[in-house]
Amino acid sequence: MAPPNSDNDIEISPDCDPILARPDPNITIVKGRGTVSNGISGRFDDIKRDVDGDWRDNSAEIDGPTRKIRTDVTIEAPKTIITFNKSPDIPFDRSINAYRGCEHGCVYCFARPSHAYHNLSPGLDFETKLFAKPSAAELLKHELAATNYAVRPIAIGTNTDPYQPIEKRYQITRSILEIMLETRHPIGITTKSDRILHDIDLLTDLAALQLTSVALSITTLDNAIARTLEPRAASPKKRLEAIRLLSAAGVSCYVNIAPVIPAITDHELEHIAAAAAEAGATGLAAIPIRLPWEVAPLFEEWLAAHFPDRASKVMTIIRSLRGGKRNDPRFFHRRRGQGPWADLLKNRMERLRSKYGFEKNRYKLRTDIFIPPDPHGQMRLDL
Repeated sequence: MAPPNSDNDIEISPDCDPILARPDPNITIVKGRGTVSNGISGRFDDIKRDVDGDWRDNSAEIDGPTRKIRTDVTIEAPKTIITFNKSPDIPFDRSINAYRGCEHGCVYCFARPSHAYHNLSPGLDFETKLFAKPSAAELLKHELAATNYAVRPIAIGTNTDPYQPIEKRYQITRSILEIMLETRHPIGITTKSDRILHDIDLLTDLAALQLTSVALSITTLDNAIARTLEPRAASPKKRLEAIRLLSAAGVSCYVNIAPVIPAITDHELEHIAAAAAEAGATGLAAIPIRLPWEVAPLFEEWLAAHFPDRASKVMTIIRSLRGGKRNDPRFFHRRRGQGPWADLLKNRMERLRSKYGFEKNRYKLRTDIFIPPDPHGQMRLDL
């Protein structure tokens, strides 16, 4: 069976030299998954355990190195659903995550380390052992009804994708959008999936009230790279088509080239910008790759598996971006980097925004028409 979203008809500009993966034949690659393994032990887990005579001592021999890895979903019952932050370098102060973990399997995902808090690996566990929050809409309605609630745009998709494949079954993101429309509350959405088109009816109504904007993350136009870098996300072609259809419906769309990976995807910036403009996107942003905590060894393992010919070069440039380290978590540095490579990226993006008339800020949403929901759950009659 072909990998999900394995379209091979992306049109790449003739002067764009696609870089095709050259896998190391000595490394076992799990088909359809982003990481090669569960990687190193998480900060809080018990993967580094003593041999004690149970079946786990020989699990690799029992299951085999190429065993099929299933996706499991655990229902979570949180007490609250809105997460507030005080980070000074991001344009929102609150967000909602309908799911923990993400089946898209993007190897670079900075949210991977959060799985360590569940005694799970940020590697394969992050993309195969998922958590869903079906009570999200009810919790949201209760929190929005609080007398001291102050309206600001809520962001979804900033940690794990709200339109990953399990959304088809659980419809949690759709239920959140229904509450947003009912209460006239602003919401910004980030995704890598054309599954967002399933909610185009709600998004169109929200956009007509200036209550939503959508950011599609496009890392590469090369299908060969996309299938290893973000194996279960929608193909680049499908994401561009989603931008085209959403824009035609009046929904403001932005493109995040995030992350930009040196020596693997950085040569594509101009071509992604051109494709985004042609599809109707109105904004463009780019963020160099970040490798916090357990993501760094997972990414290096991925490099060794898929790009052994340039792994050292990639990591050398990343260290030059991060002050000699693999990661720099400081505010205003983590999203930009430093040094000549970061300066070049900034200059290229400024020229592209100027060339295509792209905006930089995507959170220009209304906050003055909010109608608090009834705390007792009564339906409004004026919709």
